[in-house]
Amino acid sequence: MWREDRKYTVLTFTDHSKYTVLRPMAAYDSTSSSSDSDDLLLACAVSVAISTICRKRQWVHETNLRREEKGEYHNLVRELNAHPERFQMYFRLNKEEFNYLHNLIKDEIVGQNTQFREAISTEQKLAVCLRYLATGSSFRSLGFSYRLGFSTVRKIVIEVCNAIWNKLAPIVMPEPTEEMWRKSAEKFKDLWNFPNCIAAIDGKHINIRCPINSGSAFYNYKGNHSVALLALVDAEYKFLAVDIGSYGQNSDGSIFSKSIIGQKLESSTANVPTSTPLCSSGEPQPFVIVGDEAFPLKTYLLRPYSRYHLGGDESKKVFNYRLSRARKVVENSFGILSSRWRLFLKPLEIQPKTVDKVVRAACCLHNMCLKNPLSHEPDQLSPETSALQQLQLIRRNPTQEALQIRENFKNYFNSPEGSVPWQLPIVHHERIN
Repeated sequence: MWREDRKYTVLTFTDHSKYTVLRPMAAYDSTSSSSDSDDLLLACAVSVAISTICRKRQWVHETNLRREEKGEYHNLVRELNAHPERFQMYFRLNKEEFNYLHNLIKDEIVGQNTQFREAISTEQKLAVCLRYLATGSSFRSLGFSYRLGFSTVRKIVIEVCNAIWNKLAPIVMPEPTEEMWRKSAEKFKDLWNFPNCIAAIDGKHINIRCPINSGSAFYNYKGNHSVALLALVDAEYKFLAVDIGSYGQNSDGSIFSKSIIGQKLESSTANVPTSTPLCSSGEPQPFVIVGDEAFPLKTYLLRPYSRYHLGGDESKKVFNYRLSRARKVVENSFGILSSRWRLFLKPLEIQPKTVDKVVRAACCLHNMCLKNPLSHEPDQLSPETSALQQLQLIRRNPTQEALQIRENFKNYFNSPEGSVPWQLPIVHHERIN
């Protein structure tokens, strides 16, 4: 588009760049014809503008033209194919897992070759995304390493994370069914001595850099900007369901009540099985989820007794120990997630919409990789360096029915049928030989 004034012309292009060109003397000379001056003006303006664009912009930056010769994917990654251990250290997946994931999502991320350039291969796209998840490096740093444009790296990460969620989530994190809940409850009973427990729940604030024009929406009670993550985990550290994206400024009770997980549990639409006795001679008790003091006490959600109500009651201390023992699986899951995918070890420097996609993809990869655990390196997961932080404790008045259900579980754990030999020494802080 071009706009004419008395002695100059302004051209505005589709990218909103503007170029001002002085009108030649003949263009506003009274002796010159109007049509000739207009033609001369337009030709001069377009010539100057095009030459300026050509000087400022390139289709591919010259440092990226030698991608196949100097890029990390075409050199280091291909060398790592001959060294399986280092391949796994680099991608956090072994070659079999990498190939399985690539075959699963390649149709979702394939590009189209044109006359001007050849599309980036699907293998390289997956490599870039996995390297981002494994290191948390900036898009600019990965762009230099792989000889790719900075915005291209960002688009690749988003595209691959979306494909992982769309293709892998139905396989490794399907919507729980009643049969899945029953199998999870059996595992909790066998591994952690907690019957009628179908999952452990916990939430984390994922620290991020202050988003653009966000105000205080993401500013949490610890003085950081964050997005909330809620997760249900089974007895073997696998994510059963995740809910991501709540504002960090929201109260933690609000985060739980407004999450899809909380709404389904509250409305009894989560396919949870009907009540079952804790022992052969007992009354039916509901299947429950265990959480810490950040969550309200519900008929379907057990939390420990607070210190105010604990007093010197040994039976309540035993209940707290047994619940904590079962609940620790969700803490361990977050630890494994952070250890494998190192982007969670520092605040994420991406926008909230991208955070949602990245976290969902990382949780799916976590479930896929559980059969092949890495060293967890717990010394690197201190609260000061991790992007995952605890939710704030909340105070709620539970219903009498919820209080009675917790009392029934407490009585069971202190009965001959439900007690374990080591619980009293643990409560008494005695050494177990």
